[in-house]
Amino acid sequence: MPGQKKTVSADSSNPLHTLVNLWPYMWPSGRPDLKMRVVWATFFLLISKAVLMLVPYFFKWATDALNGKVDMAGILPTFLLGAVMLVIAYNIARIIQGGLNQLRDALFASVGQYAVRQLAYRTFVHMHQLSLRFHLERKTGGLSRIIERGTKGIETIVRFTILNSVPTVIEFLLTAAIFWWGYGFSYLGVTAFTVWAYIWFTIRASDWRIGIRRAMNDSDTDANTKAIDSLLNFETVKYFGNEEMEARRFDQSMERYERSATQVWTSLGWLNFGQGVIFGLGTTVMLIMSALAVQRGEQTIGDFVFVNAMLLQLAAPLNFIGFVYREIRQGLTDIEQMFDLLEVEAEVKDTPDARELKINAGGVISFKDVHFAYDPERPILKGISFEVGAGKTVAVVGPSGAGKSTLSRLLYRFYDVQSGSIEIDGQDVRDLTQKSLRAAIGMVPQDTVLFNDTIAYNIRYGRPSASEEEVSAAAEVAQVGDFIRALPEGFQTKVGERGLKLSGGEKQRVAIARTILKAPPILILDEATSALDTTTEREIQTALDIVSKNRTTLVIAHRLSTVIGADEIIVLKNGQIAERGKHQALLARNGLYASMWNRQQEATEAEEYLKKVRESDDMGVITRLAPAT
Repeated sequence: MPGQKKTVSADSSNPLHTLVNLWPYMWPSGRPDLKMRVVWATFFLLISKAVLMLVPYFFKWATDALNGKVDMAGILPTFLLGAVMLVIAYNIARIIQGGLNQLRDALFASVGQYAVRQLAYRTFVHMHQLSLRFHLERKTGGLSRIIERGTKGIETIVRFTILNSVPTVIEFLLTAAIFWWGYGFSYLGVTAFTVWAYIWFTIRASDWRIGIRRAMNDSDTDANTKAIDSLLNFETVKYFGNEEMEARRFDQSMERYERSATQVWTSLGWLNFGQGVIFGLGTTVMLIMSALAVQRGEQTIGDFVFVNAMLLQLAAPLNFIGFVYREIRQGLTDIEQMFDLLEVEAEVKDTPDARELKINAGGVISFKDVHFAYDPERPILKGISFEVGAGKTVAVVGPSGAGKSTLSRLLYRFYDVQSGSIEIDGQDVRDLTQKSLRAAIGMVPQDTVLFNDTIAYNIRYGRPSASEEEVSAAAEVAQVGDFIRALPEGFQTKVGERGLKLSGGEKQRVAIARTILKAPPILILDEATSALDTTTEREIQTALDIVSKNRTTLVIAHRLSTVIGADEIIVLKNGQIAERGKHQALLARNGLYASMWNRQQEATEAEEYLKKVRESDDMGVITRLAPAT
């Protein structure tokens, strides 16, 4: 994607690379308590496997004791020589082994959850550090689903790597050693070949299923993106009566997900069947070998039972090998996009020697020969130079697409200029920390978006440490105090998703109160009233005049009536300054500004005329003349 870089690293879908990245979370520095949990979990793991190896022996000895063909004196304590006691010991060993496994899992649970929380936190922080361009090019619904699946995939990898992969390897090695020591190389050979064939088939089949799983994830992300986008634009859907169209679009994505998910489960069935065939053949061969040995008198019935019990016992870790490999591969598929997000570098970063912004001259803003383009083939700003004096107000106006809002984004350093510089009190913004720069600037945008929380929370967002009295005082200055007090829940009223429960004017007043609470030395008003009606605009403008008093203020405006009192007006056209000066001087020049002013005045007069006609239209003539729907 343009402007975004990825760090050079190994493929995130490489299991070894993933485990290396996850190791600091499984063995976290600064958390000796979690390290001790890992140590104890590993200890109980080893003990449980040792006990597990005794279980088939107790079964073998019990069988031989019942058959009267075993002499275990010197091997077992006297009280365990009876068949009944051996059966009891067999089940006690199973219970102990199961308990140790549960204790191991309980000890490791907090380690796994710590890894999930830390990686989720790292991803969340990283998302906020990425540049504006990245977020403008991505879809929120898709990102949320990627993060959701990624955190689950991380938990899968962390848990199954420690709790299943290591135990499986240990159990196989112990089983192979027992077969070799007690029954000879032929049993070891059949066991090793069966395990090799089982693992080979599992890996090949699982790799084949990864593509199916990836297609399912893509369909899931697409469906989630469409759902969130449609619900966020609920009113627009209603305006145009497109509920059925939205439902069809969502269902098309879910249909693709359904097909992919069906293939995932069908392929899993074939995988399990193939694993069963391989292990069944290996078991059959070894049991035949043992049965023949029993017939020759080389083994007892207990040996035959022992071989079967060991194979059944080996089946569990082998199933876990297949399960763990599938889960890790699927987990890698789930988190590879999340890792891609973590590897995206921010387009705008602090330099190693970045310093804090110091407002030592009142917050003078200087644009010096600024050139900028979102796309190299389409320049937006071409050599822009102007200054906003300390405590002064400079307005930037011009036709749509002239580059007005780009100025505010550059001042906030959402992007860096291609050439030229932007300075505050003589300090190039590229040499400053982004945090200190943005702390000094307040913004009242055209499209105010509020958090789905209370009015108090949204106002206090300007300064989270503010007291209730300060929040209330900011609301009064923003002329929204009376409105809030009239609400049943006052400042604790929920504003809804993106503030949709409030009108446009009410949202703007809350945004102004938020900026007042922040108390920045520099203020940006980016078309703060252009989306409001004329009456509400006048009321909001009064509040804005109060906020901008004695502050260095850059006004991005569409309606020229809101900037007639500015100390200077900059008129942009095609990314260049076409005119500049005060309101009256620009009108006298009879240029672009005067032309824009006259058109807006004519539109305002027409709007006022129609409003008066409607108010006096008692007979409903205008309504009847409106086009039929």
